[in-house]
Amino acid sequence: MNTEKEQGRQYRLRPSFGDSYGTGWNVMLDNFLRLLLVVFVLGVLTGPMSGINFKVDNFDFMDHPWKWDGNWGQIFGIASIGAFAIFAGLIALAYTFLALPVVRYGGRMIFLQAVRREKPDFEWLIRGFWTNYLNIVLANLLVSALIAIGMFALIVPGIIIACRLAFTSFLIMDKKLDPIEAVETSWKLTKGHGWTIFLMGFVAFFIWIFGLILFFIGVFPAIMWIKSSFASLYESVVRESDTPEEVVAVE
Repeated sequence: MNTEKEQGRQYRLRPSFGDSYGTGWNVMLDNFLRLLLVVFVLGVLTGPMSGINFKVDNFDFMDHPWKWDGNWGQIFGIASIGAFAIFAGLIALAYTFLALPVVRYGGRMIFLQAVRREKPDFEWLIRGFWTNYLNIVLANLLVSALIAIGMFALIVPGIIIACRLAFTSFLIMDKKLDPIEAVETSWKLTKGHGWTIFLMGFVAFFIWIFGLILFFIGVFPAIMWIKSSFASLYESVVRESDTPEEVVAVE
């Protein structure tokens, strides 16, 4: 039987700001290389989408070698560029909503495994494509739509919704709930923890900025710490419930 020293440092799984970030820090240290690899992969897969930004302006053609004079050849060329931009935009949109959620949800499950002292399984990054794909995509769309609607309602409702639905991705992966059940259960589980989630998210922004300032490479440990902390909060809230099996059963 493994001793506590062999298992790693002690984790305090309590649903509070300090304990979540404290446990998240210990989880990060105990699984540093594995979680760093996960963050690298997520960065590679999500990074290219931020660079796709097509913008065509008439002044872009003024100094072009062939000079803009409005002939049919140039019109056809511009139309081709526009068509390509639209096509690339559609591909980026499909990738953002149909592929990235699977990888992101899988990444959160890996961090949750680390919190539970389980060996992080990298297969979770792609497992959702064949085990839980539709629920992941629909849950991501539902949560995004609800937050967007809330943001249109003077922003504050959107922040509240985002905090109360923070556990949706974990519930989809961990409990295999469908999107509606996951949203309703997240709302139920986060009752009384909304301010903790908001404060953790607020502080996470500054942790990320501080990591970015440290010659950019500090952003990777910052992301690892943040993700480990939110996984710790989820696990502590679920464990806090007297009967976890009943907690995820939405009435």
